[in-house]
Amino acid sequence: MDTTHSDEPIVELEIGDSRITLLGTAHVSRHSANTVDRMIESGEFDAVAIELCEGRYNNIRDPDALAKMDLFKVIRAGKAPMVMASLALSAFQQRLADQFGIEPGAEMRMAMEKAEEKDLPLFKIDRDIGVTLKRVYRSVPWWQRFSIFSGLLASVVSKEKIEEADIEKLKEGDMLETTFQEFAETSSEIYGPLIDERDRYMADEIYAAVKVEKPKHLLAIVGAGHLKGIERYLKQLVERDTPVTEVAEDIRELSQIPEGSKLWKWIPWVIVAIIIGGFIAGFARSSELGWDLVSDWVLINGTLAAIGALAALAHPLTIIGAFIAAPITSLNPTIGAGMVTAAIEMFFRKPTVEDFQSLRKETSDWRGWWHNRVSKVLLVFFFCTLGSAIGTYVAGFKIFDKLF
Repeated sequence: MDTTHSDEPIVELEIGDSRITLLGTAHVSRHSANTVDRMIESGEFDAVAIELCEGRYNNIRDPDALAKMDLFKVIRAGKAPMVMASLALSAFQQRLADQFGIEPGAEMRMAMEKAEEKDLPLFKIDRDIGVTLKRVYRSVPWWQRFSIFSGLLASVVSKEKIEEADIEKLKEGDMLETTFQEFAETSSEIYGPLIDERDRYMADEIYAAVKVEKPKHLLAIVGAGHLKGIERYLKQLVERDTPVTEVAEDIRELSQIPEGSKLWKWIPWVIVAIIIGGFIAGFARSSELGWDLVSDWVLINGTLAAIGALAALAHPLTIIGAFIAAPITSLNPTIGAGMVTAAIEMFFRKPTVEDFQSLRKETSDWRGWWHNRVSKVLLVFFFCTLGSAIGTYVAGFKIFDKLF
């Protein structure tokens, strides 16, 4: 088969005695999966690499894996925002897929099936999505971090139809990753860890696989938006004849999650100390003022958290729980109002296996986030946490306004 006549963009290069064919695909395209099928069936390749990390690879192999997720453990470990971001990513891809009648990542699934059928080595070359999103989060100033999350949610809420011609443009290699192209291109801080670092990471993985396994002809299937970057980094590695040990070290560095500022670990405790100090100062002046300040704290913090629960359409007892829990948890940084209210919501509306299985499909429409019990728990956690956080600052300012 002459791969140069593929409808998809292709880059070919050599590493030692091995030949590499980089195939750029659109993750949601009628043609990409067929092209992968045709190329592997040609018998020209003796190894395959795919733009998947271990987690996404396992999700494709086992679509029901979400049903095994311990939702409360996820929330308790502070991973709820990451799960929501991943869901938003899947939801946007699903929305595209629904328009064109093809499952997201169908070309990757095809590659997995054909590699197994032909008994070919299969290399998973992408960086873990959780690491990527955390590096994006750490790379931007704190005041810009909300735009990352809001951008993901906006991609879900948007009802704008995507033209198939726009999807096909991905094959030209001049557009960014499908899901994030609308806002990543406006921010170098986001573009770096989301696109450029992954180009480098995947080039490292391809180079290491070729150097160690020495396939005669490797087919690497990647999103078209990554094609030029991977080609550039691979050529740099080849030109320097980079040792595999140096490449492995680069992979290790790109897999690290930068530590956040230690200042942020202390800020919640400082706020608690200030609020408690305000109560003490109030009672020192008069018991009437002290109880007035406590009342403001409870009413403002509790009400805003309850409004958050209401916005998530939580169970009525969850809303009451939010009002009670927020003023207390706001004085204890080790536990948040969102964690408590999420637990209450799960108690009264326990997600079923069916909820987990339909999660990706239902969250492709913004209304599904409020319908599915799994995503609703995440919304309860998010909105109650947000409401309580706002309440802490509003109540804090009101307390000190009365004191001074």
